[in-house]
Amino acid sequence: MTISVEEVYETASMILYQNLDIRTTTLGINLKDCIDSDFKVFKKNVYDRVYTNAVKLVEQARVLEMKYGIPIANKRISITPVSLIMESHCVQSKFIEMAQTLDRAAADAGIDFIGGFGALVQKGLTKSDRMLIDVLPDVLSKTERVCSFLNVGSNVAGLNLDAVNLLGSMLKQTAEKSNNAIGCAKFVVFVNAPEDNPFMAGAFHGVGEGDITLNIGISGPGVVKAVVDQNRECDLTRLSEIIKRTVFKITRAGELVGRELAAALNIPFGIVDISLASTTAAGDSVANVIEAFGIEKIGAHGSTLAVALLMDAVKKGGAMASGNVGGLSGTFIPVSEDEGMIDAVQKGALGLDKLEALTAVCSVGLDMFAIPGDVPEETINAIIADELAIGIINNKTTAVRVIPVPGKKAGSLVKFGGLLGTAPVMEVNPFSAKNFLKRGGRLPAPVTSMRN
Repeated sequence: MTISVEEVYETASMILYQNLDIRTTTLGINLKDCIDSDFKVFKKNVYDRVYTNAVKLVEQARVLEMKYGIPIANKRISITPVSLIMESHCVQSKFIEMAQTLDRAAADAGIDFIGGFGALVQKGLTKSDRMLIDVLPDVLSKTERVCSFLNVGSNVAGLNLDAVNLLGSMLKQTAEKSNNAIGCAKFVVFVNAPEDNPFMAGAFHGVGEGDITLNIGISGPGVVKAVVDQNRECDLTRLSEIIKRTVFKITRAGELVGRELAAALNIPFGIVDISLASTTAAGDSVANVIEAFGIEKIGAHGSTLAVALLMDAVKKGGAMASGNVGGLSGTFIPVSEDEGMIDAVQKGALGLDKLEALTAVCSVGLDMFAIPGDVPEETINAIIADELAIGIINNKTTAVRVIPVPGKKAGSLVKFGGLLGTAPVMEVNPFSAKNFLKRGGRLPAPVTSMRN
């Protein structure tokens, strides 16, 4: 890849003034060949595999940060879904021990998060899958870095409502057991989960991947907002083109760093995920980008069109720049991690219903939002099921990261700190879908499942 001097200067400006960064370098690691009938040996194999590779990732990422001056905000690991490797050790205490082993390996190596403590249950649950869900309240409350996911549906399998119906109770237990319900922030439930997603909490090393691979996640909402601010009067066609060209430049810079890091580690380069992912830092808000389009406050009528425009331009810009674009690539709209989203909720511009509508066109779904702790578990299941149905019917990835905060009512604020930010507790429709959800079974796959 040839980078011009002009691009170097432009990228430097983006870093210095517009919060451009490599949001994450995520090393995917296969753990299937670590399995041993002796659980102590199994744990040691896992620790050694994770720690050895993680240390190299951290060291080489720092070298590249110094070389190019591009911040790498997070160094992360994703692993084979844990329910698959624990089938011959299906005991609750062993699941917890494995989580603590992963947590220790990540901490010792200087890794920020380790993802993959999860399961693929889109068509049914094994004994190991059920055990994993049962232990998640303890795992998520007793570890700092371990993140968990469930994939409960796909376009060819439909939506596994029996799995969804286990989650409300699990999340409420997790919230009770963890400080400020923060354990729930480390769990995400998907449909159509991508196997090469570098972002947490949903990253895992897919069964279709090789032994080890490096995936890069880039973020630059501040960069996009800057070019939108400079083009206040152009029409939507021109605005889309401007954003697309900007994302093209960001993607090229990110892939350059990713490929060089993979070469330094002597491992395959996987994908670059270009996603506008907010942080609580000033100027790093996706909501502010939408408002720069001309929306008074995100959540106002017109917001869904604006998010759709942004998503389309980001995806096209990434695809133009690289043949290795993957993961989620698009626009995240987490509530607690975005100052503009927080402000919109507090001012009444954005409620849960409109947030759900926005997820029909964003790249993930209902992300990092808090609800009152006394919301019934069946209602939590229904919130999750509604969002995931959008993904099934619209042939896209959708996900939910919901935080029921004990003792908090709608309108309260919950401070998580760091990247997780501050969540305004959102009001939830009080009417119930309990009798509908208790039917269980699966939402049948749409007709796209028969396209073969």
